[in-house]
Amino acid sequence: MAYEPEFGEWVREHFGALGPLEIKRMFGAAGVYSNGLIFAILGEGEVWLKADDQTIPALAAAGSRAFAVTGKDGEMTTSYWSLPASATDDPEEAVRWARGAIDAAMRRQAGKKARRR
Repeated sequence: MAYEPEFGEWVREHFGALGPLEIKRMFGAAGVYSNGLIFAILGEGEVWLKADDQTIPALAAAGSRAFAVTGKDGEMTTSYWSLPASATDDPEEAVRWARGAIDAAMRRQAGKKARRR
C-alpha cells in the first residue's frame, strides 16, 4: 500500500470540519489522527475508516468494503472500511463518516482500557 503526500493534503481539506488532523507515515501507508487517536488509514489513493459493530452495517449499506490483507495464512479483513464513494465528492458526508470512525476508535480505546484494569 503506497501513500502520496498530495493525497494527505486532499484529506486534510476534505475533512477540514474535523479540525486539525495529523497524518503519520506507517508501513508505506499513513495513519490519520484526530486528537492523538487514529481513525483512518490512507493508501493507494483510498481512505480506510476505523469501523466496529456499530458502524459496519451502515458502511456496508453505503457500498464500502473491508480492508483486507493477504498473509501466509490467506486473506484477513481488518477493522478498517473504505470511505463510501458518495463521500469522495461531498466533504459534509465525508466528515459524518469520519466522525463515526472517530467514535469507533474511541470505543475501541475505551474497551482496551477497561480490559487492563
